[in-house]
Amino acid sequence: MPRVVLPERLVEQAREFAAGDREPAEPRNAATVLLLRNASKGLSVYLLRRQTTMAFAGGMVVFPGGGVDPRDFDASVAWAGPSLAEWASRLSVDEANARALVCAAVRETFEESGVLLAGSSATDVVADTTGDDWEADRLALETRQLAFTEFLSRRGLVLRTDLLGVWSAWLTPVFEPRRYRTWFFLAELPEGQRTRDVSTESDAVAWSPVMGAVEASERGEIGMMPPTYLTCLEVGQYHTTGEVLAAAAAGRSTEVFMPEPVVEDGEMTLSFPERLRRLVDGRDW
Repeated sequence: MPRVVLPERLVEQAREFAAGDREPAEPRNAATVLLLRNASKGLSVYLLRRQTTMAFAGGMVVFPGGGVDPRDFDASVAWAGPSLAEWASRLSVDEANARALVCAAVRETFEESGVLLAGSSATDVVADTTGDDWEADRLALETRQLAFTEFLSRRGLVLRTDLLGVWSAWLTPVFEPRRYRTWFFLAELPEGQRTRDVSTESDAVAWSPVMGAVEASERGEIGMMPPTYLTCLEVGQYHTTGEVLAAAAAGRSTEVFMPEPVVEDGEMTLSFPERLRRLVDGRDW
């Protein structure tokens, strides 16, 4: 993916916005999680291919995630790990939005993979979520019949926010009709838990070597949106979950980046963060 050349439809939309002829859609806050595990060939990541009928990113390979639910703001959620103030600083948002984003990250990961970053105390984590009772709760969360805070309270669980790292944040370009302000989190697959093909929004799931996913995208075998590809490329520079989570904990900038149209060699393409340019330029195209 040396360049993201915009199709003519988006070129026209970008020109209309640049001329002030159109108003941008209001972005919705969202969270997505790179669920990682160590493998013989380095880091592996859990990927979903979205249904082609989905209005946003249909057919694209993505990480588990989704939009913030109004109930993710519930201040009564049982919380373990870094303080809300620390999360607000990490995410560059206020405390209310920090709580909602962290809750959305953990909730969406459970809804779309069956993996739950929670435990009965601040020092343990649920060991198995494959039973019928867990599936019933997962479905109730997915259909919004059950609030995440109520789910945790009913089971006597606390949110293990210390199991999450935050990597980056991206904003859908101004000319797109559906826009999301998405924070990219990281988490290691908890010991004993297993991913399950449960998301109704995807038609295929798989564990893949992180750099294998990068290479498959470059060969055109899978479709990835630029933030997904670039995040895999960057995370793929690390060899273990410990290394990449330590890098996240070391204090990365979570300033939201919005790709913007730029003209290169007569074609309209999208910009990306300068820190990633060296990695992209170093690929063997």
